[in-house]
Amino acid sequence: MTQQNLPPGWAVSTLGEICDKPEYGWTTKAVTDEGGLKLLRTTDISKGPIDWPTVPFCEQGPPSPERFLLSDGDIVISRAGSIGLSALIDNCPAAVFASYLIRFRAESGVDRKYLHYFLSSPSYWEQIAQESAGIALQNVNAKKLSGITIPLPPLAEQRRIVAEIETQFTRLDASVAALRRAQANLKRYRASILKDACEGRLVLTEAELALLSLPKDEGREYEPAGVLLERILAERRARWESQEKRRGKYKEPSAPDVSALPQLPEGWVWATVEQLSARIQYGTSNKADTDTSGVPVLRMGNIQEGALDFTNLKFLPSQSEEVERTLLNPGDLVFNRTNSPELVGKSAVYKEGHPSACFASYLIRVAFPENFLPDYVCFFINSQHGREYIAQVRSQQVGQANVNGTKLAAMPIPLPPLAEQRRIVAEVERRLSVIQQAEATVEASLARAERLRQSILKQAFSGRLAPQDPNDEPASALLERIRAEREAEADAARAARGKARHGKGMATR
Repeated sequence: MTQQNLPPGWAVSTLGEICDKPEYGWTTKAVTDEGGLKLLRTTDISKGPIDWPTVPFCEQGPPSPERFLLSDGDIVISRAGSIGLSALIDNCPAAVFASYLIRFRAESGVDRKYLHYFLSSPSYWEQIAQESAGIALQNVNAKKLSGITIPLPPLAEQRRIVAEIETQFTRLDASVAALRRAQANLKRYRASILKDACEGRLVLTEAELALLSLPKDEGREYEPAGVLLERILAERRARWESQEKRRGKYKEPSAPDVSALPQLPEGWVWATVEQLSARIQYGTSNKADTDTSGVPVLRMGNIQEGALDFTNLKFLPSQSEEVERTLLNPGDLVFNRTNSPELVGKSAVYKEGHPSACFASYLIRVAFPENFLPDYVCFFINSQHGREYIAQVRSQQVGQANVNGTKLAAMPIPLPPLAEQRRIVAEVERRLSVIQQAEATVEASLARAERLRQSILKQAFSGRLAPQDPNDEPASALLERIRAEREAEADAARAARGKARHGKGMATR
């Protein structure tokens, strides 16, 4: 940034030049118990405007609170973690700021909001990227922040720039809010589709089609799901009996307790995951790495919105014995058994055409017999009904929830006739495809909105957003006044120290 690139009347300055001496925050622990001073942390400024009611309190207040007390118009900047992140203090209760924050107070003649918006601009973030340093943790200090250069227009123009930024941001924020509402509506629509699919309300049931068929005295034949279930169980037993090495007596899989389950559409039947599956198996606990010559290992993060995401993979060595045991086959359902409470149980189906992959220990594979539609079971697990079952059976540990293979095996599934499953799966996939396209459009629009926001800020701090007025006092005069006031304050402080030393000398004579 050079003076030659700026409009007439502007000047190149630094944060240190246009703000009071920066202050580091108070070091103490945060507590939720009410009372005393609130403690503003980096966490509290990382999600937009500060929500003061959620800001915690100091475990121990500073001995000289006035040094750390925040006032409206103060700006705090994070020096570690989310380095460079800033917030303009507004509607402030009795609060101090934590040690990972540095406070800047703009001098008279510098608009606080102008400074605040600059600290979100591309120019600022480019400088932060250059100034941040550290091995274990990136950080900036007060000296580095004070050296950040800032284009400074006359005060009157600062205010015009702020007004124009806020006008354009207001319109932009309204558009972004509408896009966020669209995102939420699409998410609700996705959940509604899965719920209807598993309740027999998405497509006509086989029983309904039979009633609609002509001639009425003959009707339309269909295979009820109970017959399908009997065939699956018979095939399951036959597979076991065909094994050369088998132990003990064949154990029939447990049927669901239907006493508390809702009534199903005609032709449907309740079945457990265990009854429908050919195998339920945990993934590999062997350590995977980034060596791409190995076999990809799917982990919990690779299940996204009911589908498998093959980015950010790790790999097992090709010669590992675990590869053969955990290599996925088309039609296998993978179930996330350990995650946060809201994400545990998310599931997806490994399909024909997917890259060869194994699965990690936090996932469970459910293999199904041939001529069965695992996608339908996956839709149910990811539906509201599946989520409710998972919430009932999950065990909670510190920060994580878990659903083991036994509980997954006992999950009751509302099973439609096979022909109806095919229609349900086809209709769900059709509608989800439409939703995915709409979601992609919304995401692209949100990205454009953010680019537009940065473009507005770039124009603002290059003098191209608001008009210049040759009658405005130039910024150079403002900077000269700030320097003069600081020099006068320094002279007064030196005089006071000299007087104190002289008085002390006289008292010792």
